[in-house]
Amino acid sequence: MHTKNISKSTNISERQVANVIQLLEAGGTIPFIARYRKEVTGSLDEVKIGEIKKQYDECIELDKRRSSILKIIEQQGQLHPELQNQLNNAHTLQALEDLYLPYKQKRKTRATTAIEKGLEPLAKIIFSQNERNIEALATTYIKNGVKDMDDALAGARDIIAEWINENISVRNTVRNLYERQAILYSKVKKGKEIEAMKYRDYFFFNEELKKIPSHRLLAIRRGQEEELLKVYITIPEEPAVEALNRQLIKGSGYAQNQVKLSIEDAYKRLLSPSMENEFENLSKEKADKEAIQIFSTNLQQLLLSAPLGQKRILAIDPGMRTGCKTVILNELGDLLEETVIYPLQKKQESEQVLKQLLKKFEIEAVAIGNGTGGRETETFVRDVLKNNSEFKSVQVHMVSEQGASIYSASDIAREEFPDKDITVRGAVSIGRRLKDPLAELVKIDPKSIGVGQYQHDVNAKLLKESLDQVVISCVNNVGVELNTASKHLLSYVSGLGPALAQNIIDYRSENGKFTSRAQLKKVPRLGEKAFEQAAGFLRINGAKNPLDNSGVHPETYAIVEQMAKDLKVGVNDLITNTDLRKGVDLQKYSTEQIGLPTLTDIVNELAKPGRDPREPLEAFSFGNVNSIDDLHEGMTLPGIVTNITAFGCFVDIGVHQDGLVHISQMTDKFIKSPNDVVKLNQHINVKVTEVDKARKRIGLSMKGIAQ
Repeated sequence: MHTKNISKSTNISERQVANVIQLLEAGGTIPFIARYRKEVTGSLDEVKIGEIKKQYDECIELDKRRSSILKIIEQQGQLHPELQNQLNNAHTLQALEDLYLPYKQKRKTRATTAIEKGLEPLAKIIFSQNERNIEALATTYIKNGVKDMDDALAGARDIIAEWINENISVRNTVRNLYERQAILYSKVKKGKEIEAMKYRDYFFFNEELKKIPSHRLLAIRRGQEEELLKVYITIPEEPAVEALNRQLIKGSGYAQNQVKLSIEDAYKRLLSPSMENEFENLSKEKADKEAIQIFSTNLQQLLLSAPLGQKRILAIDPGMRTGCKTVILNELGDLLEETVIYPLQKKQESEQVLKQLLKKFEIEAVAIGNGTGGRETETFVRDVLKNNSEFKSVQVHMVSEQGASIYSASDIAREEFPDKDITVRGAVSIGRRLKDPLAELVKIDPKSIGVGQYQHDVNAKLLKESLDQVVISCVNNVGVELNTASKHLLSYVSGLGPALAQNIIDYRSENGKFTSRAQLKKVPRLGEKAFEQAAGFLRINGAKNPLDNSGVHPETYAIVEQMAKDLKVGVNDLITNTDLRKGVDLQKYSTEQIGLPTLTDIVNELAKPGRDPREPLEAFSFGNVNSIDDLHEGMTLPGIVTNITAFGCFVDIGVHQDGLVHISQMTDKFIKSPNDVVKLNQHINVKVTEVDKARKRIGLSMKGIAQ
């Protein structure tokens, strides 16, 4: 049943869905299945496999809830075959909960009180709408605490109202009305006008719930959480009640009038609040998913940012008052030396120190944090380089500091540099981010990296799951150098995790560098399954077998060796000679298990063993501006995209305050998403359209600007 439902929902064939589920249940990871099991999945990518996994996990949770509900109703002695069949065929949690509602243990309600007074038979007669002399009948129930006829009728209506609320058909009628017509209203709480000024756009606000964008809804919900805004969701009451009257009323008469009163009461007291709560949760879930998707896209782009590579780096964590913490990193990112320079207070002395460091360590690039004092420090460094021709080849890069302070104070940083203070750790992190953004950023909680929108307002569990999957995908997409990778980077490799990553580090420390992937099998607790899942994503530069530095999985080494043997050459010749690879007849090596998709991947990998799939790093320089005071409308400046949201992108133009390019200012064409036009860390040109110094807001435009 699950396979069929998932297939229908994802528009992926049942066979593919079933195969993916089988691989997942056998311990396969998403990156491994996508890369090395294409014949089984029909070449599904990570996104499709991830969607199957997500829906399958939801099905498992649904089954657990179904089992729990069946057990409870069975214990009540009310589980009849029809209800059991309905519960077994419920495909959503909402449908399950609707079926369970009449059997759910309730707090004491008006209906349960009326039932205790013996009014349920009267309610059944009224609700059947067949009896005409209801008033006379009601008088026979004046007992057990029922005061009079009106009290009896009121109690019966309370029971009927609860039945109406628990009726699946009725709930679906109201639910459909909410789906089509629900309006979200927001207004400022009385006496909170000044405190809530940042939410002034929502003081007297309403919008169709189905149309409200995620960023707006999350902003309103934040205002509600801070108890500054009153927020509610509703539909017009009169048409809703009339729709229920048409659905439930049969004919006319006294009984029908009593049912009408019950319908109105059920709608106001039970159905409407229930649906408001349901749609509040649904709209929040939808907004969360959209925001998390934006965050995930940004994080992926950030993690796959261009690396500088193995260069000797001088990294500076700028400080206006306390000086600039300066560190030297070798090609592997190891800390060689640290000092402090004071470009603003002691310019000449700092210039001498900088020149000595550049010369002594043959520095190839300078990394400067983009926080407070960053632009002033950049200007100082560039002046030194410009005035000394021996350093003309040294590159200067501004590096985002987002999350660097989180890393500096983390257990990971203390483990790496137990005897260094947080400023040294911060400077090292800045330098390593330039060298390899992915390897450094995986050490930081993704929520602290500073990309996305309203990340602190969305479902924390869903956000973590999504971002963790992004990190795993990026790490395995790039591949990991087995002999230099940190424990934290290794822990994201398919099939490993923190414990095995530590075991690899320990084995490396005790036995020296790995010389082959096969050696991984000697690592304690790293069994066949872990090896299968991880080996293809680990690289060994300079290994005896060149395939160990490629994306070719060890399980297919024999195929490559056979290709080389058939051509009467070595494997290395096959890697270095394009013509030899072109001469390989892939059909000859195709089997039921290893088909053309995998064979094509193998040949492609042979063409680029060990090559980093990320784009090369491009040099960038800001315009001649240092603060918001230097800006005026009409200026055209270079900038770097630092964040992308649903409504636009933020751009660093070098003035300590990112400007906003609204989605309407990105292009003359209609676009659904800013990601259609820009990517994170992209270098773009923008025009200043607005400068609001009081609110520290900068409006920018890309329209009509050459890129």
